[in-house]
Amino acid sequence: MLVGPPGAGKGTQAEFVAASLAVPKISTGDIFRANVAHGTPLGVEAKRYMDAGLLVPDEVTVTMVANRLGEPDATDGFLLDGFPRTTPQAISLDDLLADLETKLDVVLELVVDEDEVIRRLSGRRTCRGCGKIWHIEFDPPIVEGRCDRCGGALFQRSDDHAETIAERLRVYTRDTAPLTEYYGAQGKLVGVDGTGPVEDVTVRTSDALRSYLG
Repeated sequence: MLVGPPGAGKGTQAEFVAASLAVPKISTGDIFRANVAHGTPLGVEAKRYMDAGLLVPDEVTVTMVANRLGEPDATDGFLLDGFPRTTPQAISLDDLLADLETKLDVVLELVVDEDEVIRRLSGRRTCRGCGKIWHIEFDPPIVEGRCDRCGGALFQRSDDHAETIAERLRVYTRDTAPLTEYYGAQGKLVGVDGTGPVEDVTVRTSDALRSYLG
């Protein structure tokens, strides 16, 4: 499992870890989209909450995750990205894994301070044409405000505005950060420095996995 604040690079490292271990990356976002797209009963119920701007209840989320973990490709292992988000969800996950006669081996926490998160997220710009994400500091386009790939105009998503980032961090601190204590008490938590170039973080993540899993 990967945990860490918004902007910590979980998505990037999740792709690396899943590929290196040859296991599926399982995220609630992907599960929600798949269920909604296929019109499953759970998808219909989840969409009702999402359309109303409400959080999907834990019982719906956990059932979706249970169904996904029961699929054949997850038999020999999996990587969880974005779930659980709260301690009650973590407790439900433990119960679910016990029913499946499996368990979490390790929880990797990408450690990034708040100033770095704000720097990363507030500098992102998205192309209106092709959707490619640029960064005004780390990955700027040749022509300011224009996408190198398609020439489309770049804009800053509302999620990347400073005030929205601050709220996302507050929610993370309140709801998700306690997971580090929960899994730390189980002896499963390993911290990884998430600052610096992506390649360096990937090396540190790989080293942490090798050290823990052997």
